[in-house]
Amino acid sequence: MSNVPGNLRYAKSHEWLRPEGDGSVTVGITDYAQAALGDITYVQLPKVGAVLKQAASFGVVESVKAASDVYVPVGGTVLAVNGALEGAPETLNSDPYGAGWILRLKPSDPAEAGALMDAAAYSVATA
Repeated sequence: MSNVPGNLRYAKSHEWLRPEGDGSVTVGITDYAQAALGDITYVQLPKVGAVLKQAASFGVVESVKAASDVYVPVGGTVLAVNGALEGAPETLNSDPYGAGWILRLKPSDPAEAGALMDAAAYSVATA
């Protein structure tokens, strides 16, 4: 059973979303996703300022097993990326919900987050 924090929302494609107090959201990959990928060796990050559509691929996570596209759970404008992942991509394995965050964005339609799964639904989906 993977770690599924109750304060996050989850996409079927195994990304998580955390609303922040300023109206932005933080996005990363789930514990389930990092475990399925294995030892992560590379993360391709989007550019700050990029405008992403909901469910669009915004980058790639590569591991010793596979390369996987990463999808944005809600559309919006990229405010920040976690540049520390370029030098330490394995942070996605060790701390996927903390230091392993991938990007922060300003949602174009905050209501899109409501369509994402809560922790209970995601736990059932990955069981």
